Amino acid sequence: MHYFSTNRTSPHVSFGKAVLNGQPDDKGLYFPSEIPKLSAEFLNGFRSNSDAQIAFDVIRPYIGGEIPDEELFKICEETVNFDFPLVPITDRISTLELFHGPTLAFKDVGARFMSRCLGYFSRGKKEKTIVIVATSGDTGGAVAAGFHGVEDIEVVILYPKGKVSKVQELQLTTLGGNVTTLELHGNFDDCQALAKQALADSDLQSKVTLTSANSINVARWLPQQFYYFYALKQWQGKPPVISVPSGNFGNLASGILAHISGLPVAKFIAACNANDVVTRFLDTEDYEPRESIATLSNAMDVGSPSNFVRILEIFDNKFVDLKEKLVSVSISDETTASTMREIYAQSNYILDPHGAVGFRALDDYLNAYDGMNGIVLETAHPVKFDSVTEILGTQGNVPPSVKELLSKEKVSIEMGNDYGRLKEILVSKI
Repeated sequence: MHYFSTNRTSPHVSFGKAVLNGQPDDKGLYFPSEIPKLSAEFLNGFRSNSDAQIAFDVIRPYIGGEIPDEELFKICEETVNFDFPLVPITDRISTLELFHGPTLAFKDVGARFMSRCLGYFSRGKKEKTIVIVATSGDTGGAVAAGFHGVEDIEVVILYPKGKVSKVQELQLTTLGGNVTTLELHGNFDDCQALAKQALADSDLQSKVTLTSANSINVARWLPQQFYYFYALKQWQGKPPVISVPSGNFGNLASGILAHISGLPVAKFIAACNANDVVTRFLDTEDYEPRESIATLSNAMDVGSPSNFVRILEIFDNKFVDLKEKLVSVSISDETTASTMREIYAQSNYILDPHGAVGFRALDDYLNAYDGMNGIVLETAHPVKFDSVTEILGTQGNVPPSVKELLSKEKVSIEMGNDYGRLKEILVSKI
């Protein structure tokens, strides 16, 4: 197994090199040279396997033998050592709760897997590795927790000032140690653009070992496939329709990758908020990124989703094949809030705004197609979003980890949309 750039001009690299590089120097994204096909034996028997064994079996072909099996299994065990319950909401829709990890968000899996892979590949290196990550909410907290205290690794997080919730911000800004948090006067797309500029800066790369912990990094992106196997492990009946709240499109891309490998899924829904670049693309075949729009589902406020190029790559850029497997809808804030109220009243289930976008998209789709049922991914705990209390009057039970967080003091560095300043900070970490 090797990895090529979606822009096709950077050299092919191994898994380890792709992890350490983060992004190819031609500014594309790394993509595996082949999509492994799961054996009939695995597909018939994975439901009786442990989560760790499933993770190991799914990810092993992508590693190409670069991490010994014993070490890789241990990494998988540590990555998925919490629950992924599939919870019925209505008679046709269940939700896969992905918020039972340490930072209460689905990003925990990718961050934990990547931190352990990077730790393995960094052993014996003389210089520090600097991990840079842009976040619209949950990624930064998961990366900070996953890498906090890891020897010889520094973490630099960029987040948009005033555009994340209080709990998300505290998860980003209270760890200290090897984690530095930059509070940018701008939006997520500005943060992402600065991170990509740093990764493509040959002068900077000659001074520091720099990699990304966004889902552009294959070690963050690929393990997100695990969720879909855990959903199907608990599923009864015909292959489901799966609705994925979508912002930067890494989660959805990994789900489609799992499906192409053999996992039975009837259809995928890219559930978007007002940031509807992919919804418009599937309607018109014109891909037109726009300035991101602030919404209730803030982690999905992405106007130029990086990972959509990987979805196009999976389908060899064949629009007809993509349309056959994927639909996309845009859900307004008004509809998001009304869906949260409706489900709480009917089922006593608290959806966060992202899950509500996914639920509404799925429910509308199923109402148009009789005989189908589906799964929505609930990507973060409701307590992470101030808007949940404003809409429902409650966030439900507050986990102990959040109560502890609320007593901590925020520490961050405010900065403008200034690459020169970011470069100074990165160089200072050497």
